[in-house]
Amino acid sequence: MIATFANLSQTRKFCNIMTENKRTFADTLKTFSPNFWVASFLQLMERWAFYGIFTLFGLYLVASTDEGGLGLSHTQKGSIMANVTAIQYFLPLIFGVIADRIGYKLSLTISCAIMAVGYYLMGEVNSYWSMYMVFLFAAIGGGFFKPVVNGTVARNTDDSTSTMGFGIFYMMVNIGGFLGPAMSSYLRTELGWRIIFVQAAVVMVINLLVVLFFYKEPKMAQKDRKPLLKEINESIMHIFEALKDRRLTILLLLMVGFWTMFNQLFYTLPNFIEDWVDSSTISQWINRYLPFLGTTLTEGGQVKAEWFINIDSLMIILLQVVVSYFVTKMTHVSAMIRGTIIGTIGVTLTFVFNNVWFTIIGTMIFSIGEMAASPTLSAFIAQITPKGKEALYQGTYFLPVALGNYFTGFISGNLYEKWSDKYQLLQTEMANRAIEMPANLTKSEYFALASEKLGLNQQQITAMLWETYNPNKLWYIICAIGIFAAISLYLYNRIMVRKEAN
Repeated sequence: MIATFANLSQTRKFCNIMTENKRTFADTLKTFSPNFWVASFLQLMERWAFYGIFTLFGLYLVASTDEGGLGLSHTQKGSIMANVTAIQYFLPLIFGVIADRIGYKLSLTISCAIMAVGYYLMGEVNSYWSMYMVFLFAAIGGGFFKPVVNGTVARNTDDSTSTMGFGIFYMMVNIGGFLGPAMSSYLRTELGWRIIFVQAAVVMVINLLVVLFFYKEPKMAQKDRKPLLKEINESIMHIFEALKDRRLTILLLLMVGFWTMFNQLFYTLPNFIEDWVDSSTISQWINRYLPFLGTTLTEGGQVKAEWFINIDSLMIILLQVVVSYFVTKMTHVSAMIRGTIIGTIGVTLTFVFNNVWFTIIGTMIFSIGEMAASPTLSAFIAQITPKGKEALYQGTYFLPVALGNYFTGFISGNLYEKWSDKYQLLQTEMANRAIEMPANLTKSEYFALASEKLGLNQQQITAMLWETYNPNKLWYIICAIGIFAAISLYLYNRIMVRKEAN
């Protein structure tokens, strides 16, 4: 999850040129400027704010209105999350040019201010279109932030320290991505859903203050100034120029499948867990033996869905260095293929069964695949890049990520609502049994009345719907996408890469 966003604007040619670092670990740390550490802190906090919302966002959008949610359909949820996130990945192409023109510090100031306002307003709106537009507004701030903070790290490292520098930066990303959902999970139990948006706004205000008082404008190389619109147009045209390289274009198209499979863990799985996975046994154990964690980890007799997703971030923090070591023993395409296969196995396991242990084990397996495949794409793009076109080619990295997010919206939205949404399936079951239900009930009211009329408790209703409608069949689609991506990458390696090497 978190690795994806960290690599978006990394334009350093860390694969084609590598200078041996002969310094000690401590001496290498001393080479990093204060601006490097400020940028790393800014990234940690930005990921804290973003994932403090995004990991719980799908749950909030479809939660019953009398429980503080928006009560939207899964189709609407998928549209909001996927479309806006996809747009956010295209924005750095434009905003990176603007940031170079107006300066990094002003760009960061604008982006943090926009995100602070946007995140706060997300907790104030209560309809589909108002949420869509406010989330899009916050995404504009994120689009400004990404190229600047990554550019700052790149400017404050050299060829001998870039690997360690971006490794530290990547670690900050994952720490923020873990802490944000963890804090939001605790706060929303104590204070309701709205507090997660307030928290994100406060975190971005802290970031704004850090920018104003501690961030130093980096020295920019002098260059001829062109009209801004002309520079933006040239930036876009450069992407099309890079895409004339068949090796690059085919690779990017194949990776759309990987990102579509990859995103299911964060778009679809939280809702699947909340609808179908019984984690009451683990919840009881936590509240009995670790009662001080009860409020943070559990709610309503179940482990909160967001904590299963947060396993991924924790695994990356603990194991990324180890996995990266083994990845260095493979070719880049081989690492991507194996990572895709492992990730597909993991995410498939989380959807095949409604057993909580498969959810945990599947997420852990998925994270290993992510650690192998996700960071490797940028390195492989660097490997196939003609000399002198590094930034040009790295600028294409966001394309499969954006398209993968966009296509995820259909599976997480339309398909989930048709095949796996417990509320929709219960409505279908009540209609099939010719049991009349009043109109205008909230989701929780509908479940309560259906329980009464069917003479079944909520656990029994869940088991009945699972056996009758097989909502886990979603795994066929997710697994097929992952397998297609892995086989396509294998063929790409056999046909394109080896052909070029000969």
